[in-house]
Amino acid sequence: MKPQNNALWWEREDLCYQDGWLYFAGKSVADLIGTTGTPAFFYNGKRILQNIGRLHKALGRLGAHRIFYAIKANRFAPVLTYIKNGGICGVDVCSPKELLHAFSCGFNCNEISYTANSMTDDELRLLADNPEVALNCDSLSTIRRLGKFCSHRRIGLRVNPAMGIGYRDNETLKYSGDKTTKFGIYKEQFDEALQLAEKNNFTVDTIHFHTGCGYLSNQLSLFSEILDATHWFLDKVKDLTFVNLGGGLGVPHDIDDTPLDLDAWVSIINSHFGNKGIIVCVEPGDYIAKDSGILVLEVNTVEKKRNTDFVGVNGGFNLAIEPTFYGLPCEPVVLTQKTDQMKPVTIVGNINESLDVWKDNFSMPDQITEGDPLAFINAGGYASSMMSNHCMRGQVSENLIV
Repeated sequence: MKPQNNALWWEREDLCYQDGWLYFAGKSVADLIGTTGTPAFFYNGKRILQNIGRLHKALGRLGAHRIFYAIKANRFAPVLTYIKNGGICGVDVCSPKELLHAFSCGFNCNEISYTANSMTDDELRLLADNPEVALNCDSLSTIRRLGKFCSHRRIGLRVNPAMGIGYRDNETLKYSGDKTTKFGIYKEQFDEALQLAEKNNFTVDTIHFHTGCGYLSNQLSLFSEILDATHWFLDKVKDLTFVNLGGGLGVPHDIDDTPLDLDAWVSIINSHFGNKGIIVCVEPGDYIAKDSGILVLEVNTVEKKRNTDFVGVNGGFNLAIEPTFYGLPCEPVVLTQKTDQMKPVTIVGNINESLDVWKDNFSMPDQITEGDPLAFINAGGYASSMMSNHCMRGQVSENLIV
């Protein structure tokens, strides 16, 4: 199934209009919600595996590499088991329950990377009991307290190069930068971290860093600068086997975004690490999951207030909080193209908070009516996994299409 000739910026083979109706994963979205009702998330399993496969192919230029899907992006169990059955991707987890959830979905210890902060002793005890899980320690405290429960374990060190990167330079999406953050070990502490590891008979085999989320092609020069800053850490580790670049690979959110050029991205990685004899690891969440999902809501209110035309729907930021948290666009599209006439509207949710706005002054068909469904694209990552029952409006179905 291919998009029509007048395709919109977001249309592609598995998400497009056919004969005026929206299709997703080869199925009419109208038919899908005829079965599930709304609100409803739909995830395209094939798209998820395609995204992983595209990464795997690009990284293949480096030789040995590892991909760990960050399950905090979407932890829906059928999605995780589908990824496991794909056979080429492990998972990145950041809490004990995520670790146990990964086990329950079929992942083995050697397919899991664990990177967290402010870890409890019980958490460290669990990791001591599972030594094949790749553990990245992000503080001196973690290394010191882990030594109470085990020794002779292989560990990674999460470092902070004091540089950040995020979608459109959004400061809230940067995990490091000029402002001191809680993430990772800085240069000033790094020698002490290595000494603590040696004291507890730990072998440091990984340098890990994750400096921000959602970067695209226009930020690859900054990405290269960040990689350059990490060499200071890598060169101090005598048993280095892996460099873990974290996640952060982005997807387009609106018409002005240019997709990430994976070939250019890999070329930069290769220029930094291709001659070091180490295995490159990545932990993408957004790139794998985000564009594989849509959230379908129903219009229940169409009303003009003063000079603003409001369109109200039966779900709010409690179902997909990134537009409110980070200003990341979650573009709404109609299920059927009734008209080419457009008008600016403000799309709002049903949560009793002033921040509950999906889109402000957004161009939509002027014949949108109460009862019409709306699909919100890029809802496959960091939507259901960050969901709440605020105002007790958290009722929503999740559905994997394979």
